[in-house]
Amino acid sequence: MSLPLLAIACLPIVTLGYSVKCWLSPFGDCRKCSGMGHALKADRKGRLKRGKDCRRCHATGKRIRVGRWIYNRAARTYRAGTR
Repeated sequence: MSLPLLAIACLPIVTLGYSVKCWLSPFGDCRKCSGMGHALKADRKGRLKRGKDCRRCHATGKRIRVGRWIYNRAARTYRAGTR
């Protein structure tokens, strides 16, 4: 089997796997704070302490996945168009 044919055969499997992941777990860890909800800051002695809250996830540590965001937007548009 040639390499391009193998890549084309694997593409639906990867897409299906990601869609199942978005369905089962719509929220993933925030990439900016690594799911902690805040930054880590070192004081003058070198000990770690809590920094400011993450502005991207609003200190929850979780953000909606891109695939789930796209699905929500498409479903909202479909529901608005079929009223």
